[in-house]
Amino acid sequence: MDRLAGLGGTMNTRRTVLALAAGLGAAAGLGLGFLGARHLWAMFRASREQHELVKVAEISRIFIYPVKSCKGIPLTEVEIYELGLKKGPLKDRQWLIVDEKWNMITGRVEPTLVLVTVSDKNGYLCLNAPGMEELKVPLKLPKSNPVKMCRVWGSCIEGRDCGDEAANWISTYLKHSKAFRMVNYEPPMKPRNPKDKESSFRVKDKTVYNDLSSCMMMSEATVEDFNTKLEKKVKMENFRPVLVVKDCNPYAEDTWKDLQIGSTKLCRAMSCTRCIFTTVDPDTGVIDRKEPLDTLKRLRQADPAEKHIYKSVPIFGSHYGIDKPGVIRIGDPVFMVVKH
Repeated sequence: MDRLAGLGGTMNTRRTVLALAAGLGAAAGLGLGFLGARHLWAMFRASREQHELVKVAEISRIFIYPVKSCKGIPLTEVEIYELGLKKGPLKDRQWLIVDEKWNMITGRVEPTLVLVTVSDKNGYLCLNAPGMEELKVPLKLPKSNPVKMCRVWGSCIEGRDCGDEAANWISTYLKHSKAFRMVNYEPPMKPRNPKDKESSFRVKDKTVYNDLSSCMMMSEATVEDFNTKLEKKVKMENFRPVLVVKDCNPYAEDTWKDLQIGSTKLCRAMSCTRCIFTTVDPDTGVIDRKEPLDTLKRLRQADPAEKHIYKSVPIFGSHYGIDKPGVIRIGDPVFMVVKH
């Protein structure tokens, strides 16, 4: 592993001590007394903290899924912001398909959603699917479209209705007696806090229509190793990560905590739990309902010390919170931040 020592913490000790002494004198002169001195001492200790960047992997693939459960868009670079990933006007999982009661609809119950491709053109969100004409939805919806309170994994979150044309297109494609609609998250709306569901997250972690976090990472080595246990191989797309890494050991992403990728900083929250959605073939939209989930249940159970978090649900991949926004590109080194 490559190491870059002392980043973020190297200072001239003599200058720092002199500055501290001057600061303490100023604190006393200003009547700040003991509390002021303690604050300055804490600042000094923080400035002396040594950080070491250890290269642990490299970014190999990047995806965003603008419409939840639809096909991902492969990218060569992506912007990371407080709510996740975005490329131009397309933001990861900020459109959602719902039923007539405004409950989320995903590929778990409508597996052919994974065949719907998503793009943007001339101010429109464009959806294409087998046997369907292209659907164009304005990226900026009319304010006359109603805002509805929707349900995502039991949590309430708003979305602006995308209109009747989108609703008819989705209902026709899914060939269902139910009337489906699509909604879009807009910035003034309140995002979800994953900490409401999982204590491993922080108060500052936010997400929109994602299952849990705004940044789920997996390694190529993890999927390659898992495929040696399967009769029918699976693809990375079965697991729908946004960031994929290479040049690391299988399941290494389970062991990293603080990461730096370019100027972006991420913090691992917990492992990603897996469900029946992994059994949907991303190329055909056919749901198997058994594999690879059965093998995941057999081989990828949590450590006994974490059973209170995951119960008997299998884990595969890792959720990360966003500490610092930035841009991530294919080929970027992934550094683990080691604090001394």
